[in-house]
Amino acid sequence: MSDQPSAENAEVRQRRVPDSPEANLRAPDRDDVRPTSDESDMDAILQDEDRMERLTKAIPQDKGSLGEFADSMLEALPPRWRNWVVRGLFSIIMISTFTFIVNRGATWLMFLVFLIQFKCFQEIISIGLAVYRLYDFPWFRALSWYFLLTSNYFFFGESLIDYWGIVLKKDNFLHFLVAYHRLVSFALYCIGFVSFVLSLRKGYYMRQFSLFAWTHLTLLLIVSQSFFIIQNIFQGLIWFLAPVAMIICCDVMSYMFGFFWGKTPLIKLSPKKTWEGFIGGAFSTVIFGILLSLALYNRPFFVCPVQHYQTDSSNCTIPLAFQLQDYPVPRPFSFFFKILRKEPVIQLFPFVFHSIALSLFASILGPFGGFFASGFKRAFKIKDFGDVIPGHGGLMDRFDCQLLMGTFVMVYIHSFIRVPDASKLIKQIMTLEPQEQMDIFNLLQAELSKSGLL
Repeated sequence: MSDQPSAENAEVRQRRVPDSPEANLRAPDRDDVRPTSDESDMDAILQDEDRMERLTKAIPQDKGSLGEFADSMLEALPPRWRNWVVRGLFSIIMISTFTFIVNRGATWLMFLVFLIQFKCFQEIISIGLAVYRLYDFPWFRALSWYFLLTSNYFFFGESLIDYWGIVLKKDNFLHFLVAYHRLVSFALYCIGFVSFVLSLRKGYYMRQFSLFAWTHLTLLLIVSQSFFIIQNIFQGLIWFLAPVAMIICCDVMSYMFGFFWGKTPLIKLSPKKTWEGFIGGAFSTVIFGILLSLALYNRPFFVCPVQHYQTDSSNCTIPLAFQLQDYPVPRPFSFFFKILRKEPVIQLFPFVFHSIALSLFASILGPFGGFFASGFKRAFKIKDFGDVIPGHGGLMDRFDCQLLMGTFVMVYIHSFIRVPDASKLIKQIMTLEPQEQMDIFNLLQAELSKSGLL
């Protein structure tokens, strides 16, 4: 080891305060006064907050404006009621538009999901570009959108190609893209990855890598969730319509209960949310979910899996979840049936119970998607993700809860509802070698004979 003192030890000796009383009584020079670590951290935090506030001013914020003529008509109203009128008007417009699109069928709904996905991605990426000040890198912005398209192909390639093959009535539609789907997806991602490395600029490395991570996290939140939502559509339009309508009902009724009777704050992240609105919205959503399920359970357009309905809309087999079944009435309620000399059995279709489970999630856990978005916006000193919907903000402000709900519905379907699709199993078997197909045939024949079906 070297006998020379290290630079760190020399610095410590230079900063050491003398032990003599005279030195302790001496007033410190200006240069000797150093801020503590806590003071330095606080200064840095305040500087970051000021910088963040300046940067995010570039993000458009909703002002609740309907145009000069409409604003003049609402000018006499107090701000609270003016906001209520604007929100109510555009809520009616959005619900009416959504109803029209639902009645057009699965294809229109998928286009709607992709439109919302692209707009939500643009709103979140715009915040990242403002924070990391990369608007002067148009090539880098294009890479974010390239990764969005690549992710969409990876998630949706196989399922959507199968769907369009059925719609267009074409066998082996774009078979190459299905057979080598994962290879094509990986090749597309590698192109984007190499392009990102080549776009790196000296002096901007930290910002570029930060936005690279920002882009991938946004893809995880937006693309994967929209994939789950479209998978729900394939199971039947009701698995898309009912959860979306439940979230809308919960938002509207929570706002109404909170507006007229809300007094008790619910969570600090959203100061306007109240316990009265939360409880009123939950109760209303459960009732609405049951009524909606009773209205739709016998309509093949909503309950049949999309691929089956597209193949033969007039001869679609209603899934078991929408067929009436007998349920014994438990004690002590069965006593009343005995008094009336009736069998203690009621007939219901299982989707009623499924709708209760979905509505409970939509009203209790669904709002936490909104709380998460509120925390995100507070972190960047913004009120809204955008201003595309007057009175509401951006699309992300309206669909933050829908993303969480879509994931839950997909998990629920796979856990309690979904059964294997025989047509897809046969397609997979037909891709095997002839000897393997014969092995499957012999095994199936033996199992069916053992069970007495043959």
